[in-house]
Amino acid sequence: MTAKDRYRALCEVEPTIPLFSRAWWLDALAGEDHWDVAVVESGGQIVASMPYVIRHRWGRLSLSHPPLTQTLGPWLRETGAKQAPRLARQKELMQKLIQALGKYDHFGANWHHSQTNWLPFYWAGFSQTTRYTYRLPDICDEEKLWSGFRENIRGDIRKAEGRFGLQVRTGLRLDTFLRLNVQTFERQGKDLPYSRDLVEKLDEACQRRNARQVFIAEDEQGRAHAGVYIVWDANSAYYLMGGGDPELRKSGATSLCMWEAIKFASTVTKSFDFEGSMIEPVERFFRAFGAEQTPYFAVSHTPSKLIRAAQCLRRILR
Repeated sequence: MTAKDRYRALCEVEPTIPLFSRAWWLDALAGEDHWDVAVVESGGQIVASMPYVIRHRWGRLSLSHPPLTQTLGPWLRETGAKQAPRLARQKELMQKLIQALGKYDHFGANWHHSQTNWLPFYWAGFSQTTRYTYRLPDICDEEKLWSGFRENIRGDIRKAEGRFGLQVRTGLRLDTFLRLNVQTFERQGKDLPYSRDLVEKLDEACQRRNARQVFIAEDEQGRAHAGVYIVWDANSAYYLMGGGDPELRKSGATSLCMWEAIKFASTVTKSFDFEGSMIEPVERFFRAFGAEQTPYFAVSHTPSKLIRAAQCLRRILR
């Protein structure tokens, strides 16, 4: 059995491995043969892991993320040790993970917010940028959640249900959501950053695991105003994708869909992660749900001089 096979087996039984690092998620979005994992083993079990997607371009090897994947950093098995020995163990395990990566030309990974110690990677020459997501860490109390919303969000939800008579439906065809998703990118003049086939493959994998739900706000004429697509594991739900009809943007449908998604998430998991964003208008919208700003690390390392030059050129041309 290979280290990757052992990691697959671990993913089936270890609830603390984040959703985006699980083998079935990576199979769906990268393909079974296009990802691998660095592991550290002790006493016959995996005690640390770090999966990555393998990409070859211009004869260079990059280790990175697949699309639609918020985080893909290290996982360390917790032991309950006090801080000093815990940090020492983290250093040892992370150093071994770095060694297990082998040679590459570029490495980039957004870490799960629970991993707050990147010092061993810094000592090994890696760089870090702090990014932010917005989270509702406890979604069990619906009344408390509602009271934490800013008035504009509560007003949007009331408007959507009252003046526009919207109802949020689940169980609709994925096509309905994808049309809304595409419309949002078209309105912004952007290309869709993933293919329809990829979303369909992920959707099939999530349905097999009972790990996704789609919420569509419709009016009495059957017009779809907005949609929200969430995924989850035992610890958190994640807002993965959204979309809306640009001609119906003022109905408050997105806020209504998000509220219904949060309420549903409370029946299957513990918390809700809005997945960012660093884009100012999106950040303002997420923050208005009373979510907590939570930092996470974007860690990278680029030994290749060619890739470093290309990165520098892109920054100059922005």
